[in-house]
Amino acid sequence: MKYPVGIQDFGEVIRGGYVYVDKTALIWQLIDRGKYYFLSRPRRFGKSLLLSTIAAWFQDKKELFENLAITDLAGGCPEEHPVLRLDWGGKEYNCYEDLIERLNWNFKRWEMQYGITEPERSVDLRFASIIERACEQTGRQVVILIDEYDKPLLEAIGNEPLREMYRSTLRGVYGNLKTCDACIRFAMLTGVTKFSKLSIFSDLNNLDDISMNADYATLCGITEQELETYFAVGIEELAQRNRISVDEAKEHLKRRYDGYLFEEYAERVYNPFSLLSTLNSKKFMDYWFGTGTPTFLVEMLARENFTLENLSNEPVDAAGFNALDTLDSNPLPILYQSGYLTIDHCDDMDNYYLRFPNEEVERSFLKQLLPFQVFKGQQPTNSLLVRIIGHIRQGRPEAFMEELQALLADIPYEQGKPGEIYFRNLMFTIFRLVGFYCEVEHPVAGGRSDVVIKTQDFIYVLELKVDQSAEAALQQMEEKGYAAPYAADPRKLFKLGVNFSTKTKQIDEWRIVKA
Repeated sequence: MKYPVGIQDFGEVIRGGYVYVDKTALIWQLIDRGKYYFLSRPRRFGKSLLLSTIAAWFQDKKELFENLAITDLAGGCPEEHPVLRLDWGGKEYNCYEDLIERLNWNFKRWEMQYGITEPERSVDLRFASIIERACEQTGRQVVILIDEYDKPLLEAIGNEPLREMYRSTLRGVYGNLKTCDACIRFAMLTGVTKFSKLSIFSDLNNLDDISMNADYATLCGITEQELETYFAVGIEELAQRNRISVDEAKEHLKRRYDGYLFEEYAERVYNPFSLLSTLNSKKFMDYWFGTGTPTFLVEMLARENFTLENLSNEPVDAAGFNALDTLDSNPLPILYQSGYLTIDHCDDMDNYYLRFPNEEVERSFLKQLLPFQVFKGQQPTNSLLVRIIGHIRQGRPEAFMEELQALLADIPYEQGKPGEIYFRNLMFTIFRLVGFYCEVEHPVAGGRSDVVIKTQDFIYVLELKVDQSAEAALQQMEEKGYAAPYAADPRKLFKLGVNFSTKTKQIDEWRIVKA
């Protein structure tokens, strides 16, 4: 089987004989029911292929749609319309000239195609002129597809003057989707985020945001049924190569790459890039993060302004998913839209609770985060994790604690704030990563020690304190009976009391009791 890893052109997928998961029934639903759409999905989730498929339909490329659902639904007749596709991908936007250069490159092509010899001076009027001329010359309304509409805005986060210049220019360009309505047959914008606070979407109030619409929750991504239908042979080959059963291969795929939920009652979907990459290489690896993690995200969480334990228990109301301007005080909306978190459930007050979608995302994200917490992103931490996990598995709590103490001692005093949240965030990251290689439990309501680590031969019960004492930690452990559930367990039990000093920003005291 041939897997279209990284291929974003619909024509190349079909002509090249690659596996294509037929999403054209949903595409026809979009075309038939409405006119203006916005879709937010994480990167590498198939948004570009979606727009390429829509473009091919409106360009009347009948041969590409044989045996696909849309052919029967539409009566076999694609609509032919001029298509203007503006793709912001494949380029960095470090300055305003980069943005204008990309607009000019697209506009010049279209002006030549439709015979515009005296283009307007401003970019927004140039785009309006192109839309109107394409409609007049062909006698058909125009289809406008804008891919990664928010890429320049995301790259300007942290540079407010530059972001304002981008916003002002893009607001004028995108505003033509409303002012040129009579000349437009269909329009769709895709991106990662929705910058509702930047006036772009307040002007485009005619856009139907389908990002959390149950009808289109599986438009991008691969469902369980699609996995069984299109990839049965690939899963068998994957199982054979890794010397496991087909059922075990499916379980590995689900645990690593499934779990994305874009509406609380919708079907979960797999990350298509990771799934296709795994089937193509026949290796279970972390693929999505290899495509690049936005640095501002890990830098944001490395700062001491958000408790990482709140990632899964902090509620976000529906409006909060649009509030990107509250990034510094609440990172959850951008983490959701970027694909690092997904919907877990929604309560009766319309508050959403989030979670990591799968192992690939959680493990890779925490591995990206740890260097920024400890070394400002300059030093790898994989060897650190290997040493820590080795000590835990071999029953060496003293060496394990010495490793943690040395880790904190090596952090420059000026890095981060020497407070409780900093310490707890660092411990959260380390122990969540340890949990991929050992069994780790975290506290629950009703009382449990901060961390419980289990291996084949050992159990560690840890209680963490800040500006108190190791003795206070152990005393609480005894009073609350945190270690009692493991008294009859044949494995060797270690009780660890740990105290962190906000004054020295170090673990200043720890004690180990061997039961």
